[in-house]
Amino acid sequence: MTGRPAVAVTGLGVRCAAGASPEELWESLVRCRSATGLHAFDDEGTVVYPASAMTAFDPAGSLAPKEMRRMDRSVQLAVCAAVDAVADAGGLHVGPGRRAVVTGTGYGGVISQENGIGQPDVLYAPRLMNNAGAYWISARLGITGPSLTVSTACASGTHAVGEAMQMIRAGCADVVVAGGHDSPLTPTTALAFGRAGAMVTACEDPASASRPFDVGRQGFVLAEGAAFLVLERLDLARARGARVHATLTGYGRTSDAFHLTAPHPDGSGARACMEQALADAGSTADAVTHVNAHGTGTELNDLAEAQAISALFGPRAVPVTAPKAVTGHGLGLAGALEAVITALSVREGLAPPTAHLTRLDPRCELDMVVGEPRKIPDGPVISNSFAFGGHNACVVFDSPHGCGT
Repeated sequence: MTGRPAVAVTGLGVRCAAGASPEELWESLVRCRSATGLHAFDDEGTVVYPASAMTAFDPAGSLAPKEMRRMDRSVQLAVCAAVDAVADAGGLHVGPGRRAVVTGTGYGGVISQENGIGQPDVLYAPRLMNNAGAYWISARLGITGPSLTVSTACASGTHAVGEAMQMIRAGCADVVVAGGHDSPLTPTTALAFGRAGAMVTACEDPASASRPFDVGRQGFVLAEGAAFLVLERLDLARARGARVHATLTGYGRTSDAFHLTAPHPDGSGARACMEQALADAGSTADAVTHVNAHGTGTELNDLAEAQAISALFGPRAVPVTAPKAVTGHGLGLAGALEAVITALSVREGLAPPTAHLTRLDPRCELDMVVGEPRKIPDGPVISNSFAFGGHNACVVFDSPHGCGT
């Protein structure tokens, strides 16, 4: 589209069970190396479900003890991932007022909330705040421009990335640190999703518990982590000789307005969101080379998304990947994590395979990538997020080759 600056992805940072860096995450995806294992959600071991937990995460290497005491675990993950993304970008090369941050989270400080019930300390309230991640990232990185938080359940991370792109286009900032974080591995959260029938609670092989679009799926696997991208005006990135992983070209957001926890069964909201994102990118469905699916592994969401993809692109017309088979479902993290994955797919020219897909649900007429990564040509790649509350968000990435400034 003319008349607005192009947006580059110059930095990527990840902290999740599938990888403590973008490189580790990518290796897990292309090798179908699951991050899921049995996890005890309580100290007594009475709530034990498959989950993707960051058992090796140690924030002490990046955060001072005083800072750690003031942060929920999800915020610790967020700050570490954001700092990693900025390091990958080679720094923030504009003044503090031209920098911005947008974070997405679904559950905020839920660990601190559960741990503090009945015995809150003086730091209890600040640890609970959904916007705590945005504050701490702003403070750490010297960001005095816009500092915002989006909370749209499982679409939070994608909305954060899309809104960050819009800030750059509108001239509100030149560089934005955008992403998502959640650490919802608490007994109450697990029991709530488990009893609702949305989450896997028992599986003979925990590593393969997350099975999007497979006839044997039983629900999603809860995960924790953080993922951030540094978005920058492409002309500024090129002027300083920055490495550009991909360009961010389109953003769509719609609402099903149908049901609090179920998607519209005909997938119309999801389809409209993808169409909006492609129109924003100045592209069309027939140009898309790959779809990064929301793919939770719940029957209602899988079927609605499959119908939306088939209706827009044609049955089995575009390669589809569902990364949650490896990463689990990080709720507010998920969209940002998959934005990182999509940017890596564009950079590498590969669609990673979908793990644990042994028999595609025949109602899902999709060309799923399985077994090995599949080469994809330069062209728009779309990443989907569809959330409780009927919140839909999609972003489009493309190669920087030939993109104007």
